[in-house]
Amino acid sequence: MGSKIVSDANAFVKFLKLCQDENKENCTYMDNISVLLVEKEELLHDIITGNQPVFVCEKAQPKCEPEATETTADTSVVEDTLFKVEQDPGPQPLSVMKARQLLSWYTMAHNPNMPQVEAPGTLHPLWVRCDKSDPCATTWLGVETVFSGNKTSGVKLYTVSCKGPTTDETSFTTLDELKQEHEKRHHASTVATKGYAQYNLFCSLKEESMIFESQSSVIASLTWNNVEKVLECPPLSSKASLNIKVAVGDIRSPLYQTHREMEFLLALAEGLRTGETEWLEPMETQSAVDLTRSLVEELENVAQGVAGHAAKASEKQKAKTDATAAFSSMVIERGDLDFTEQLWEKMRKSVTSYQDITECLKIVVKAVKLGKIKPWIHKDSNSTLSKMIVQSYQQQIDAMPLTGLTPANMLLELGLDKIRKDFINYLVGKELTTLNYLSYYLDTEVDLQEQVIRVRKLHHLLEILGTCSTFLSLPHDRLFLFTQSCLQYYKTSNYDEDHVFQLQIKPALISYFYEKEQPFSWAMEVSSGQGSKEVKTALYLSDKPLVDHISFDLDVPLDVSVNEESEMSYYRTMVSCSLISFT
Repeated sequence: MGSKIVSDANAFVKFLKLCQDENKENCTYMDNISVLLVEKEELLHDIITGNQPVFVCEKAQPKCEPEATETTADTSVVEDTLFKVEQDPGPQPLSVMKARQLLSWYTMAHNPNMPQVEAPGTLHPLWVRCDKSDPCATTWLGVETVFSGNKTSGVKLYTVSCKGPTTDETSFTTLDELKQEHEKRHHASTVATKGYAQYNLFCSLKEESMIFESQSSVIASLTWNNVEKVLECPPLSSKASLNIKVAVGDIRSPLYQTHREMEFLLALAEGLRTGETEWLEPMETQSAVDLTRSLVEELENVAQGVAGHAAKASEKQKAKTDATAAFSSMVIERGDLDFTEQLWEKMRKSVTSYQDITECLKIVVKAVKLGKIKPWIHKDSNSTLSKMIVQSYQQQIDAMPLTGLTPANMLLELGLDKIRKDFINYLVGKELTTLNYLSYYLDTEVDLQEQVIRVRKLHHLLEILGTCSTFLSLPHDRLFLFTQSCLQYYKTSNYDEDHVFQLQIKPALISYFYEKEQPFSWAMEVSSGQGSKEVKTALYLSDKPLVDHISFDLDVPLDVSVNEESEMSYYRTMVSCSLISFT
């Protein structure tokens, strides 16, 4: 073997070993090859599975050199250093020939039959971006070691080829052709087949010739054995899961009105935290002060006609008409809003300044202190104003100076109290959880800002359940288990609308949504062997390319109207594997 080949192989694997030992995420080899250490295979999309880190080799990006220029002003000369700003071209591939050379060096280093090349120990798998310059249109080449016990017994070589999108199903590789390709490489006597499909159950809503894009998604992922043909619909015996991501604020959500309520609560909390408040546009034409005064005067009139707590019936009746349909068809309307909850509803829709809050609460506190009103309050209410009203029943009211940020904090307490009761009303009322399981989210001993964070998490949970119950119509037992999972997740995790929640489900419960639809991703694989010697050949069909460093010729017209029904166009990706034994 040529000494240059050996020295090149030794230099390359030593470089990889150094990157691995020092956990360097981005290194440059020989000035023109970038070596990335990727903790998860996000760069490889769904082409390979597993959690171990991998090396990814690609063409190094050229460095931008600074230019020194002089800018002349009226009375002075200013020197600026300008950098050439170019559009990021994204990851760039290496030639297929160069990729094969890198893989050969990696393989030689792990082959115990080649002592000339120094063994580096165990290296992460190596993947190289390719420019599809060969007849097979190769876009990735990969290699990983295979072990027998603690010893390296061989390597697996992967080849990924990809073709541009087409709607012509006759151009797709058939199941028989995929089997023949596998058997040609591995001479297997028996093979197994497996299918994968993904459907977007929560697509864009087409309405009045417009498309409303949603940041929410409900993806059904199904897997099954014994594939019979390309693009077949998953059988009801498949394993299925829902991957649910819900962004709050979608106008189609059954919780949209609650989102508006949470918007005000969050704006108020943020203002108290930072000292700068961005007030929302009022939803009422009347001022906050006038609405508060009207509410108090109405209670005064009731108090004059009926003594004591007889006003409760009137307030409850008013609550039924005053309360917004907070959960639309998803939740039974609460008909028991107490006085402080009604006050919150009035103020959140009309307040535009801290002065508004102060003036409104002055009206209420004065009426309570003078005994003009003795409104009904929920016994478990925890706000400062609620406690003062309860004290007024015994004519024992503590001094309450409405100065500084005190009024704003009091209003925030009212909102937290009301919204918590709304969420309890649904979650416990629908028997999706218990008060005990909600204790973390209902804790009023933590500071107000932390209470807001926890209520916001509950709101996100309710948005997710709204999608599952009203859109998917999932049965109670699935919703119950899903609720417990989400509650447990948010006890230890930060608020995150991008988090994807997963729910295992029977295909029969969602087949109505996907059986007449086209999957946005479909795959079949042929496999043989077991354990570390298992090898696969797979075909992926996807609405987006699984390769992000190559441009493709489009075989589909670009002028198709968004409202026209059209066949799904698929990118075609083939993944093949070869097992090379050293023994």
